Amino acid sequence: MSDELIYGEIYAPIYEEYTTLRGKVAEVDQTVAFLERYCSGRNALELGIGDGRVAVPLSERGVKVEGIDNSDSMLELVAKRSGIVKTWQGDIAGFKSQQRYSVVYCVYCTFTLLSTREAQIACLRAAAEALDNEGVLVIEVDVPGWNPFVGGQKTTSARLVNHENTIVNVAVHDSLNQNLVSTLLWFSGTSVRRLPQRRRYVYHQELDTMAECVGLELADRWGDWSRGLVITHFFRESW
Repeated sequence: MSDELIYGEIYAPIYEEYTTLRGKVAEVDQTVAFLERYCSGRNALELGIGDGRVAVPLSERGVKVEGIDNSDSMLELVAKRSGIVKTWQGDIAGFKSQQRYSVVYCVYCTFTLLSTREAQIACLRAAAEALDNEGVLVIEVDVPGWNPFVGGQKTTSARLVNHENTIVNVAVHDSLNQNLVSTLLWFSGTSVRRLPQRRRYVYHQELDTMAECVGLELADRWGDWSRGLVITHFFRESW
């Protein structure tokens, strides 16, 4: 990812614990079942593979999964979990692949870690070029909502509170660049972790337009992996 921060190097030591607390590990079966529908037992490429949370169980269903990440630490975690999933270090904005895939997917709002519109379009273009003739691109992003912002600029929100952990997010809204510059503060026992992040949010209308610019068209939109309301975007090649 083209931002100055390599998020995987920051999050890798605590990623499994953090994603478990955030409920992302619990939803893996639904995510994998959704993706497998479009793989038809063939192959898939994950953009921002992380620690293999989705890629490894998808590969265990007989799908040949490959993945890209710009963090060597994250790729090491994937290698520890599986010897089947092929990975390489790279930037998901503008990557090149000789292989063609039935599914290219980018989950857990990884797409928004690309902090400029240009980088996001480059990612979509590279993904479109990596799809086979019947291939689909699946992107999971949040629907932006600004009610928590104070004066449209700053917000502090509790992400998680239980008897052992408190996770607070402090963010500044850069409306000109559609960026949220934030820091997660994770209090656990006597320890405090500081996890910085920058995201470029996108509304679904903008994402559709960017996808159309690179030859993709919207095939479907869902609110969750069990096909609820609106959140997961599913594109096919339009050319």
